[in-house]
Formats: sequence, structure tokens, C-alpha cells
Amino acid sequence: MNTRNQVVMSQVMLPHQANVAGNVHGGEIMKFMDMAAGACAMRYARSNCVTARVDELVFHLPIFVGALVTCTATIAYVGNTSMDVYVEVHSEDMESGNGPEKALCAHFTMVSMNKANRPQKVPPYTPETEDEKRLYEEALKKVNSRKK
Repeated sequence: MNTRNQVVMSQVMLPHQANVAGNVHGGEIMKFMDMAAGACAMRYARSNCVTARVDELVFHLPIFVGALVTCTATIAYVGNTSMDVYVEVHSEDMESGNGPEKALCAHFTMVSMNKANRPQKVPPYTPETEDEKRLYEEALKKVNSRKK
């Protein structure tokens, strides 16, 4: 995979990110995912990028204080001024060694912005690996269904 197409970010979840039971707030995870998607889009487009849309988030398992959470953001599809960035989140229990397990995933639509804060053209994208091609086809279906 071309390293310009992907960003991997990890952080340990801390008590201030959770409720009294130790479950990390969903908003904390969403923020982390948005940061990873933004970094991935900025790396690819070589410009400032903003979030335009986030597809449905479904939490498959809870994330607790002390877990190592890793967001992997990957360019899935590129349009004229926007990019579909697929973000997958894995959680690993640092004490027990359980995981990493997939906790959730989502597609983020990121828009490349110029210095005047207007959308600007993004370099074309051609998927190369089988995973990239699969992500591309999934994202293309979503884009086409939105246009209808």
C-alpha cells in the first residue's frame, strides 16, 4: 500500500475520556476517528481538509479506560474535491493482552480546501491492492447511491 494513502494513530484511553463505569465516551472515539481521517486526507491531498459527512457508526464492542485504541484511516475513493476515508478502530486490553479487536468503523467524506477556504481539486486515485480495490468499490457504491 502507498503510505500516502493511509494513516495509523494510537492512543491509550484515559479516565477523563470515560464515564464512571470506565466506558470510553463514544464522542471521544468519534473525535479520534475524525482526527485520523483528517490526517489521512491532508496527507493525500497535500492541503487542509474538512469533514463533510460521516456515515453510520456502529459500536461492536465497548472500549474501556486503559485500552490501546488504534485508528487506521485509508483513502477509499477520490472524487473531484472530496475523498472517502475509511476508518477502522481496534481496541486492545493492555493488561490482559486481549485483542486487538475491531470495535467500530465508518466512512468519512473529507473535502480538500485551498488557502481561500474553497474546495479544491484532489489528485486522482487508482486503487492497487485487492484491499484498496474492495474499499474503492464499496465507497463507489455509496457515492453513486447518494447521487440518485
